[in-house]
Amino acid sequence: GEDGPTHEPIEHLASYRCMPNCSIFRPADAREVAAAYVYGLGHAGPTLLALSRQNLPLYEGTGIQALKGAYVLEDCEGMPDVILIGTGSELELCVKAAQMLRAQGTAVRIVSMPSMEVFLRQDVDYQQSVLPPACRARVGVEAGSSFGWRAIVGDAGELVCIDHFGGSAPAAKLFEAYGFTAENVVGKAKTSMQRA
Repeated sequence: GEDGPTHEPIEHLASYRCMPNCSIFRPADAREVAAAYVYGLGHAGPTLLALSRQNLPLYEGTGIQALKGAYVLEDCEGMPDVILIGTGSELELCVKAAQMLRAQGTAVRIVSMPSMEVFLRQDVDYQQSVLPPACRARVGVEAGSSFGWRAIVGDAGELVCIDHFGGSAPAAKLFEAYGFTAENVVGKAKTSMQRA
């Protein structure tokens, strides 16, 4: 980010996710923040909220569902061609990419995943209702290390993450330089669909 080498926390989320019984929430909007607080008040272990200073939209359909760690934000008819999975501020990239893919005739499901570990604690039936095994084309989008994401996207999935330290520049310029754009998410979706 703009603070340069003193503020390149690409490993923080992955590090906290390694801690036993720790729940990390990266909410995409104010309603998911509220759900994360509710979760934290009722959970026996530590709960960490990774919040953004960015101006983010308020989405239709967010809220209490975030208590399960992940949920379907927008769906399509029948089985999706690809599932776009976003956390925090990157959910906006999934929403924009889905609009572009739908305009090209692609059936897209958008999943908001504010808490990977809480989602992975849900029963298998719920996990598969959100991420059906029949849809192997998936894209995970998070401005952090890709560590741990392969369990979510599978072997045919693609990732828009960052596994190297960044640079010092305005966030918008860095996001574009490192592929955090709707256009790149669309490209990754097409690659995953070909692989699946």
